[in-house]
Amino acid sequence: MPALEVSEQRAARQRAVTARAVASADALWARVDGRLIRASWQQVAEQMFAVLVAAQQASAGGAQDYVAAAVLAAGAAPDPAGELNVAAFAGLAADGRDLRSLLELPSITAVTDVAAGLPADLALQRGRSQLLRTVTSEVTDAGRVASGAGIVADRRCTGYVRVVGGRGCARCIILAGQVYGSATAFDRHPNCQCIHEPTVRGRRGAHLEPRRYFDSLSLSEQRRRFGEKGAQAIRDGADIGQVVNARRKGRLYTTADGVKATREGTTKRGTFYRRERARAIAAGRVPADIGRRFQLRSARLMPEEIYRLAATRDEAIELLRRYAYLI
Repeated sequence: MPALEVSEQRAARQRAVTARAVASADALWARVDGRLIRASWQQVAEQMFAVLVAAQQASAGGAQDYVAAAVLAAGAAPDPAGELNVAAFAGLAADGRDLRSLLELPSITAVTDVAAGLPADLALQRGRSQLLRTVTSEVTDAGRVASGAGIVADRRCTGYVRVVGGRGCARCIILAGQVYGSATAFDRHPNCQCIHEPTVRGRRGAHLEPRRYFDSLSLSEQRRRFGEKGAQAIRDGADIGQVVNARRKGRLYTTADGVKATREGTTKRGTFYRRERARAIAAGRVPADIGRRFQLRSARLMPEEIYRLAATRDEAIELLRRYAYLI
């Protein structure tokens, strides 16, 4: 069986385990009474804890078999140093917090919202959403952490490739296909469905080329995951990584002139910084040996700002090149 198929089967299994846990959590939350939120939650809290622990164990349970199957698919013989202790990956939150305390938060959120004047049905809905997000993340993370441990424990594994699972977001898509060392932690966001694919010496594994994946999406999915103007910029030839990274948290801002801009790529090692320095040198505005003494004078526009300002598509493409989205 090809390695990609092994990974896809693992991802599908994890989604099924998570979906069952979410359904159970939803059914338990439905028993919470909006008039007595904390008291009614306490009646189901221990059952909820048991459901989540069992789901975490189920999620972690197939990790070592998955690693072995992926190693075999890569043409090598598995060489685990020992057997994974599945129970060790359950009973705690992914960030090390007490799982019972984490499960208390949705009911506290609902009570707080009611105290703030929100109708009970809306407060319960907010608590429900928080609970289901928590269950999704904790079950998925248990399987992912177990897979990472299985990769480290198997001497045949040199690392892993990130594989998109489920409906990957823009950040996940541009990270997919990259190779990481076995000791490198798996970068994920809440509710991330991506998984490891083990690699062995001489075999990179995987698969996903971000632009090809983008092209496989419908126009509506492209817009949903990358934003309307971000998707348009990628279709116009912009580098998918530049478009996504420009929107990273903390990078966006509005200039004094009301222009939407990004700080991404503007450091002295950044793509836009280096592009602007080269332009200034070519125009004779600064000496060729200016190096890192060069001072960036212009903001890096966001793709949506480029499309707002450009009169024609040719002008938009030229501006995408000017602001280092086309490289």
